[in-house]
Amino acid sequence: MSTDFSRLSLNSATTKKWTLAEAVDGCARAGIPAIGPWRDRVAEAGLDKAAKLIKDAGLRVSSLCRGGFLTAADAEGQAATLADNFEAVREAVALDTQELFLVVGGLAPGEKDVVAARQRVADRLEELVPFASENGVRLVLEPLHPMYAADRALISTLGQALDLAAPYDAKAVGVAVDTFHVWWDPELKAQIERAGRENRIASYQVCDFNLPIAADALLSRGMMGDGVIDFATIGTWVRDAGYTGDIEVEIFNQEIWDADGDTVLETMKQRYAELVLPYA
Repeated sequence: MSTDFSRLSLNSATTKKWTLAEAVDGCARAGIPAIGPWRDRVAEAGLDKAAKLIKDAGLRVSSLCRGGFLTAADAEGQAATLADNFEAVREAVALDTQELFLVVGGLAPGEKDVVAARQRVADRLEELVPFASENGVRLVLEPLHPMYAADRALISTLGQALDLAAPYDAKAVGVAVDTFHVWWDPELKAQIERAGRENRIASYQVCDFNLPIAADALLSRGMMGDGVIDFATIGTWVRDAGYTGDIEVEIFNQEIWDADGDTVLETMKQRYAELVLPYA
């Protein structure tokens, strides 16, 4: 079994109870060379301190999570959204990552017009792209599983994300392939191939899709091998599409959050080596 962990990254959501400093130290102890921090952990540490913590540990930042939530229907909400996303771009620059995840947002309160809400996503993206590009940051559109469409992301498929990215240079807007969110899509192979041709794969995230669905659907992610996802097939498609970047493990799961963080990282490395790396 290969033990090449050079592309492995810990998304800080996987060790939710750890501070950023603890996550950085955990990665260093485990020999994991990259981290994908969430903005709340960065804010807790302070942006300058967070950047120094990561740099001093010799880690690279695979991505920053997250901006987005672009579907506000009122002018005040739209202005606040843009301001927050501009700040997220600045944070990405300070952390020395080019990849800023966007979760595009769901319906506005009381809204049922999906078409109009999706158009607002496109409108806000048009306003955000120039600022991000000027700062050398790529916006990474992440399609989420359809069960999150109403409240989190009206973009549910890789194809939708690619269509939304299409007006922009691939260096400005990319897409994420997150196994939890896209494993079910009958068009997944074709859309990964398309993403490869268009040079838009900005991130590959892995975790499993557990059954039964948790009472809080956000917490249905699992460690690779504990659910229904075929990592060999999806990983091969991503590899054959030309992706050679970091592979982030991002898991929302209460049992994993409650477990000892170092033990979680060791399990993560083992499952990565067995189930993901051979097809990367």
